[in-house]
Amino acid sequence: MALGDQLYVIRPFLNLSGVYEHHGIDCGDGTVIHYRKPSEVVERTDRATFTQDQPVYRKTYPTAFIPSVVVQRAISRLGEQRYNLLFNNCEHFATWCKTGVNHSQQVKDFIPWITTTLNPEQLETPLDQALHGTEHQKAKAELDRALSKIRVVWDDLQPRYKEAIAEVQAWEAIAQQSLRRDREDLARAALHRKVQYQKESDRLETELQKLATMTETLLRNSLKLET
Repeated sequence: MALGDQLYVIRPFLNLSGVYEHHGIDCGDGTVIHYRKPSEVVERTDRATFTQDQPVYRKTYPTAFIPSVVVQRAISRLGEQRYNLLFNNCEHFATWCKTGVNHSQQVKDFIPWITTTLNPEQLETPLDQALHGTEHQKAKAELDRALSKIRVVWDDLQPRYKEAIAEVQAWEAIAQQSLRRDREDLARAALHRKVQYQKESDRLETELQKLATMTETLLRNSLKLET
């Protein structure tokens, strides 16, 4: 492992051990730049934080930027908070740093077909029905349409969820400050706002979990097809 290498480790994802690769860029000094979980921020951490005691692998390409440029590209995105499981995950980031192409092979491999519904219970229909014969030709078009819709939903929910969590913390702090100033009236008002935002964050978290459940179901079905 050396300066500018694209590293990855295998981590458990949604209780499916061994199907999620976590990628990052080796800075050559014992640190790695990666989309850190669960903060979903591009950070520079020590290698131990990146590996979490898992074996480390290196991903290579026929052509790539020279090592110093790879690291410079990674550094340029430090602090970024635009993580998206399907469209801007850790592998998208590392591959972009290495080759200039925003690509995630694991998304392409493990989500071959997605329905347009967000209802996980409706995903029980075997995927092989859509991937045989003439239906195979339709699968790509269905995937493109589904990804477009999922991206809109994901990009709408995730920022709102983070904002709601931030508001909960902010109003809790205001309530505590008000109590220290013996302003119970302001504290009650702040706690009321906190409860409102807590309900909103809980609702959004449930919607995000539905997307996660849908993804887990698709991954399981994909693995069944492979076997």
